[in-house]
Amino acid sequence: MFQITRIKDNGHEILQLSGDLTIYSAAEARHELETHLSQHPTLVLDLSEIDELDTSGVQVLLWLKREAAARVGALSLVRHSPAVVETFDLLHVTGIFGDPILIGPA
Repeated sequence: MFQITRIKDNGHEILQLSGDLTIYSAAEARHELETHLSQHPTLVLDLSEIDELDTSGVQVLLWLKREAAARVGALSLVRHSPAVVETFDLLHVTGIFGDPILIGPA
């Protein structure tokens, strides 16, 4: 089950994504992330709790990055889970996001 939780870290709001970001949750995730983006054009996503990521999930993240930039904001991805690192490596998209790969705790 995919879920987004707002967390505070040193006064900054971070959206922690958890569960599976796959074809089965991509539409829901896109809708929820679009709501957050409309309120804050600069987003930080904590990916440490993502259990599974497929190409549909990557498409959502790519869309979100483009949308944030179009709204003169930005998207930062932090604390990548092993599933995220594996999928990004497989699809060769790490450089597109431009964020350093910082693996969160298991």
